[in-house]
Amino acid sequence: MDEMKKALPIGIEFFRDFKLKDYYYVDKTAFIAELLRTKGAVNLFARPRRFGKSLNMNMLKSFFEIGADASLFEGLDISREKGLCERHLGKYPVISLSLKDVGGGDFETAYDSLGMLVSAEATRFAFLKESDRLQDEDKVRFRQLMAGDFEKSAFLHGSLKLLSRLLSEHYGRRVVILIDEYDVPLDKAYQDGYYAQMVKLIRSFLSQALKTNESLDFAVLTGCLRIARESIFTGLNNFNVCSISDSGCAEYFGFTDSEVKEMLRYYGMEDRFPDMKEWYDGYRFGDVDVYCPWDVIVQCNKLRISRDAPMEPHWENSSSNAIIRDILEDATEATKGEIEALISGETVEKEIIPELTYADLDNRNVNIRQTYLWSVLYATGYLTDAEKFNGGRHKLVIPNKEILRIYENKIRTWFEDQITSDRQRWEAFCRAVKTGDAETVQELFGAFLSESISIRDTAVRKEKKENFYHGIFLGLLRAEGSWIVKSNAESGTGYSDILLIVPREKTGCVIEVKYAENGAFEAALREAMEQIATHEYVDLLRREGMETIHKYGLACYRKACRLAYEKE
Repeated sequence: MDEMKKALPIGIEFFRDFKLKDYYYVDKTAFIAELLRTKGAVNLFARPRRFGKSLNMNMLKSFFEIGADASLFEGLDISREKGLCERHLGKYPVISLSLKDVGGGDFETAYDSLGMLVSAEATRFAFLKESDRLQDEDKVRFRQLMAGDFEKSAFLHGSLKLLSRLLSEHYGRRVVILIDEYDVPLDKAYQDGYYAQMVKLIRSFLSQALKTNESLDFAVLTGCLRIARESIFTGLNNFNVCSISDSGCAEYFGFTDSEVKEMLRYYGMEDRFPDMKEWYDGYRFGDVDVYCPWDVIVQCNKLRISRDAPMEPHWENSSSNAIIRDILEDATEATKGEIEALISGETVEKEIIPELTYADLDNRNVNIRQTYLWSVLYATGYLTDAEKFNGGRHKLVIPNKEILRIYENKIRTWFEDQITSDRQRWEAFCRAVKTGDAETVQELFGAFLSESISIRDTAVRKEKKENFYHGIFLGLLRAEGSWIVKSNAESGTGYSDILLIVPREKTGCVIEVKYAENGAFEAALREAMEQIATHEYVDLLRREGMETIHKYGLACYRKACRLAYEKE
């Protein structure tokens, strides 16, 4: 690793740290100028998780708040906007809240966590206790805010509006309100069964502060979902929404091609750009294609340590993927076919509902529920527009290799759970693999595939299709528990797809998986068995002391399979 290069900002949440601690920064400060030129009284930016929303919100706080350090913005894009900086840099009292941790197993816990959040923010302005511009009664109420004295629900509901009024009266200027991850409490409430109560609380909490609040200059909110106005934002005027379908500010959430190339050039890794693009690009916001910044930063850091580091999934490990399971568990046969198309690299055309409520996911009408589920997949980044969106129905596609893996992994988990629940049939499959009963293996695996989602015969690379079936077969073997199962293990002069060792019985199996293009099973099986022999895949099994060795060639095409078998 080159010690002279800037560190990569993994987990950095505060804008000031980029300058003060010398982290690498992809300049998004032009967002400030565009916001000022296009803003409404209330501005909502809806983007998937890990696309820089929180950092952008902290950047806004660092820019607008009274006492701002102007040196943080020297040399950045916004510093060239002299007039805007003179009028707005460090000119506003700013209330900044992140609702990402507001939640709990029940409504009372969530209510208390919101109260503690407001109390902590009020404590930042402890000087208001001594302000000669506030009435004594207001100082008493401010002390209650600081103390978190929210036993009366009306006081918490109106706390944000109260704090904005006190700050405005102290400074003689209207307030900027920044609320990050506004929809997270609703998500948690939906999962834990108190959604209706939380909707009422958040609706009142936000509407009092954002609607007809004379102390408010403007507000910015971020979240994953654009919650329906009638659910949360009833009656708000001049409400400016920028969703992933809109072109405004599209390039400020996520990294562009040129930004990723520049980062890789800075660290001397230009040759890995194609890999970065395949794994982490593909999201379309408005008419701009962007990468997930979290993925790019984490993977770039791994490449600094090892230039040959493989591409890995990072977003999937930092974000809940429960929605994928939900759509599969609730899938109709038609929906399963559409998932097959997506995994195969095709598009599906769907109506997307721009405004959602979590309650819509429980709609009894199957067609309506499916529409909402597709809409959530789109809003949360699991699907994206395949081409520029011009209104009407969306052509949806899986954005990149990382998200494809999430689908495949969740499908495999779902599939394995379904199959292993029929324990008698699954045990018969495992027994057949172990004993070399190829006819039964083929029969049962074929039956399993008939119940699963398959890969279609499309222009998608052959190895991707093979990996899909490889994963399904691998998962069924790993579920046994007492066997040693290795994937892509080095053996002989190459890497075998699957090596299986049954220690107690000194039995080993090598399985080579091929995709039979256009149903050409015989050619695929010959290729598999020749590969096992040519690369001596059984070598590792011999070294491990296996006395019985089974060699399987597995060819798959959509939901059908054929097996070739030899005993060593």
